[in-house]
Amino acid sequence: MLKHISLIVRHKTKLPKRIREVMEELFRRRGISVTEGQVDPQAEAIVVLGGDGTLLHVAGKAYQLGIPLLGINLGGLGFLTEIHMNEMEQALDSLISGTLELDRRAILSVTVKVSDSKSLTYYALNEAVISKGPLGKIITLPTWAGGSFLTTYRGDGLIISTATGSTAYNLSAGGPILHPGIEAFILTPICPFALNARPLILPGQMKVAIQLRNATEKISLIVDGQVGHELNEGDRVEVQKAKGHLKLIKSPLRDYFTILREKLGWAKGVGM
Repeated sequence: MLKHISLIVRHKTKLPKRIREVMEELFRRRGISVTEGQVDPQAEAIVVLGGDGTLLHVAGKAYQLGIPLLGINLGGLGFLTEIHMNEMEQALDSLISGTLELDRRAILSVTVKVSDSKSLTYYALNEAVISKGPLGKIITLPTWAGGSFLTTYRGDGLIISTATGSTAYNLSAGGPILHPGIEAFILTPICPFALNARPLILPGQMKVAIQLRNATEKISLIVDGQVGHELNEGDRVEVQKAKGHLKLIKSPLRDYFTILREKLGWAKGVGM
């Protein structure tokens, strides 16, 4: 049974008094100590109240610490925050009792190499995006996969997405939906200059490398819509599946296809 959790609430959101009281009473009754507003390395679980952006804000840290993550949706379009507000009390009670099921989600390791001696690594649950500024010119991105030269993408940028992130920016840019159980990732060009540039699905064990060429204006690396890193001419971005997985706690009330159908507004089918 859990004894200590971290509670993360969407930035600038004040929880309704009734919701706050329900949570505090549940935690008091079950003897749970709570660290609010930050991820405590000693926590046994992280509970996020907000949308997918709030969950993505702490996903990298949760992965690095190996702490399970539960998302409760405060009302936006959430693929990752699976629990509805009216299910919160039941879900939290099940979390504390240890009866909720864990879903293992692949994470991308995104390394920026500025020189042979200097590099920075970020972790992405959804995607890493290399993108030009709003008024920038077409950018040129020679790309390698598994050590072999793949192609040179020219356009507004490139999305490297996990299967989990396939329903995020990748989907908006015309990429395919992958079930999160598939450990693969997708290269999706953003507004490509060439009509033959199409999304490409690669196996999860393959490393992708992108080099910046002819970079005369500001180009950014954006990780999960949370972290921005300015790139310069000659910088190299290497993306591969990180070791291990993020422990994402599943909703006990709906499966992946139910969530997909709800969020995308697909018609309900008939019973078998």
